Amino acid sequence: MSLSQALAGFAVLALMLTLVPGLDTAVVLRGALTRSRSYAFAVIVGIVTGLVLWGAAAGAGATAILAASRTAYRALSLAGAVYLAWMGLRMIVRSRRGEDLSASTRSTRPVPALDDDSVPTGGLWHGWSIGLLTNLLNPKAGVFYLATIPQFMADGVPPLVMGILLSFIHAACTAVWLGALALGAAWVGPRVAGARLTRWIDRVTGGLLIGFGVKLALDARH
Repeated sequence: MSLSQALAGFAVLALMLTLVPGLDTAVVLRGALTRSRSYAFAVIVGIVTGLVLWGAAAGAGATAILAASRTAYRALSLAGAVYLAWMGLRMIVRSRRGEDLSASTRSTRPVPALDDDSVPTGGLWHGWSIGLLTNLLNPKAGVFYLATIPQFMADGVPPLVMGILLSFIHAACTAVWLGALALGAAWVGPRVAGARLTRWIDRVTGGLLIGFGVKLALDARH
């Protein structure tokens, strides 16, 4: 298979995968609706960083450990499940805290549904780390690269280089699609969002993250 054929074939697969809504979509939309466009883009950068790392690991053969070792797969799955559940619960608790504060002050001013760690200082770094960890703690991403990259190996190209090249394509598709969603959500957010809506977005997103975490934990048992 030539390099151009491999890249084109993988691009079609990556685009189809990117368009399917999932955990990454939920985290980015939540960031754009309740925080800012810049924060959402920081989350996207974290996600695509994770994709490139997975691609490099697959090219180097590291992800084969996940397929060969049930213990390694389960350990990463459980770590991801705990992280997602913790993040989801944290969003729900934060939304309740904002509601209690609003009720106690009787203020007509919107009450931010943000924690101290989401203020501008360090906010982008926080968004990037959320995106990165959300991606890296999902072992299915590693298994996906392990299963697909060998099918798109180009003649004469080292596996590590090929893994990185293919991950760049996946990252580009992801960045464009999630970036478009973030721009749309960031435009809609200020026009419809208030303290109450922000709290409900946190609750819904938190519930989704907990659900993803539970599913990941259950999958690890099989």
